[in-house]
Amino acid sequence: MKCLALHSGGLDSTLAIRLIQEQGIEVEGIRFFSVFDAGLSSEEVCAREERVAARLGIRCRMIPFSEDLLALVKNPLHGHGSHLNPCIDCHARMFRRASELMLQAGASFLITGEVLGERPMSQRREALGIVERDAGVGGLLLRPLSARLLPPTIPETKGWVDRERLLGLSGRNRRPQFELARRLGVTEYPPPAGGCLLTDPGFSARLAELLRHNPGCSVDDVWLLKAGRHFRLAPEVKAVVGRNEQENVFLERQALPGDVLIEAEGVPGPLTLLQGPAAESHLETMARITLRYGKAGARPSAPVCLRTVGGVARRIEAAPAEPGVIEALRIAPPEGGGSSRGD
Repeated sequence: MKCLALHSGGLDSTLAIRLIQEQGIEVEGIRFFSVFDAGLSSEEVCAREERVAARLGIRCRMIPFSEDLLALVKNPLHGHGSHLNPCIDCHARMFRRASELMLQAGASFLITGEVLGERPMSQRREALGIVERDAGVGGLLLRPLSARLLPPTIPETKGWVDRERLLGLSGRNRRPQFELARRLGVTEYPPPAGGCLLTDPGFSARLAELLRHNPGCSVDDVWLLKAGRHFRLAPEVKAVVGRNEQENVFLERQALPGDVLIEAEGVPGPLTLLQGPAAESHLETMARITLRYGKAGARPSAPVCLRTVGGVARRIEAAPAEPGVIEALRIAPPEGGGSSRGD
């Protein structure tokens, strides 16, 4: 007997897999990964998942999900959660795609680490039913951590899985999971805050601002939201200023033909990526802001290099921007919120 496990990399899905493995059932993992995962590259996300799968002793298929999830963010059938998270639609789409992979994998049913009542939007009893209906999984979706509080599934009624060895967890108290982890020897797992950036207030504020100005934004546009300080200079003109060397490298890698890369000459500082039909005043403003965030901030002026990707480079002399200029243009998270990466 074999099942497919939707694995998030978190503790709940890890425990669900362990419970099913204890019953002698082979488990293969599926990890849907997207631009909305923490990390500045898909490679980083996949590497983390490979380490978790190795600890569990399972094979895990990595399934790209960025385009699917961005489309759901823009047009969720069942609405958003507290921020821009379309959790019900997201889960239904993942389960539908997972069910399509069952035959290919030689599996008989699906499992997930969902816990009844743990998440306010997607794990209410009503929401769990909506997800199963929309996904069309037909009773083949088993939730081992809460199974004894839910109607029996086909794996249980057919005797593939012993229902009495499953659990009846509910609510947001994580202590039972921590105790189960100790019993099962699970010692490495991420904090329980959740890894989806769509539940982060700072990231969601940036994404909402992007959608207002560019409703047709692409996955590449969303990647840029994960790094740097963001500035809106005009409805179609935006800039991102790196905060460290890793982000500077990331911004240069994300730059497209026609974009402008801005950095001070002769002094350490950030790299700025400017996108859109920028006027000369926009270039000058971002040169000044770039200087303010670098080591040239105390100088009256400094040379700045403007490099057009696929075009020419030129040098201008600029003075560091005043704080008021920065605050007037910066795309800030909502009051009381904050980026998961800090600033």
